[in-house]
Amino acid sequence: MFIAMNRFTVPVENAEEFEALWLSRDSKLDSLPGFVEFHMLKGPEENGRRLYASHTVWESEDHFIGWTRSQQFRDAHARAGETKKLYEGGPRFEGFTAIQHIGRAG
Repeated sequence: MFIAMNRFTVPVENAEEFEALWLSRDSKLDSLPGFVEFHMLKGPEENGRRLYASHTVWESEDHFIGWTRSQQFRDAHARAGETKKLYEGGPRFEGFTAIQHIGRAG
């Protein structure tokens, strides 16, 4: 399993527009091989900024790399330059390979 995350620091005055952007996009992730799930996470507010993180789970890192090279990826990120004004700096990417997974019993 591979987990890909991007962190965004968003001024609170942009939070509503930032959330609307993510909630309305058509990512096409679910059409890609190896895709497991996606979460857009809303974190704490501190000093007039809110932390957000996109969290995508893939069957493998190779599947994630396939997504980054796909037409679906290009389409999903086509407006990235226009929306960059909503957050500070660039998104901070973090990629993780799972070494252990414990699921709920039952």
